[in-house]
Amino acid sequence: MLDALLAWALAPIDPGRPHDVGFETAWHGRLMVLAWGVLLPAGIIAARFFKVMPRQDWPNQIDNRIWWRTHLTTQYLGGLVVLGAVYLVWNSTTGSAEALWHRVFGWSVVAMAAVQFISGWLRGTKGGPTEPAPDGSLHGDHYDMTPRRRAFESIHKSCGYIAIAIAVASILTGLWIVNAPTWMFATLTLWWITLIAAYTALHRARFGTVSTYQAIWGPDPHHPGNRDAAHGAQPNQSEIRGEPGRR
Repeated sequence: MLDALLAWALAPIDPGRPHDVGFETAWHGRLMVLAWGVLLPAGIIAARFFKVMPRQDWPNQIDNRIWWRTHLTTQYLGGLVVLGAVYLVWNSTTGSAEALWHRVFGWSVVAMAAVQFISGWLRGTKGGPTEPAPDGSLHGDHYDMTPRRRAFESIHKSCGYIAIAIAVASILTGLWIVNAPTWMFATLTLWWITLIAAYTALHRARFGTVSTYQAIWGPDPHHPGNRDAAHGAQPNQSEIRGEPGRR
């Protein structure tokens, strides 16, 4: 039985076609899986759920930057890996229908990645007590929650989730084109199921209930961003620590 399972795992997903992949194509696929399957999702999860750490005494302790450093590091590393993967197949030409869809999905996620970086660079000033304006005031796009900052948050968050979804389609079509071994499909499927399960579990445990604004500056209503109902909710302390059973 073990031999049969091993044979199944090592066999290409389509027995009628060979699995013959060149160096550039193989490393293109590996780098894209590393970027879109590991690094970029990890950065999204850090930003979504760990603005306030489980043992952090929020709001007495604010501006925990672990999530920010993790998000920034994984996104920049992911972006560099994507650039390397694109470089490897820049001159590749394949005329099949599957290859056409793969290129559509692939260039779509590359474009969305570019939007993510550009929107991040253009998100405006921070402001607030920790990074005041040059004139000494506390004004800043983030601290004042200007339309520029609101547009950035809307674009950045929505594009991030959409890009990950399209990346899954891109990876799957890529695996089909090269007729990858079955174990690759199985492993990636299990990995994505694990990511979805982790995301769901963190959401149900009420992690990530504090906005970026309140994670940095706290819930005090004297901060201009907290006067907006969208940022003014004050979650229960047990929910911040991921303990929904305690009220």
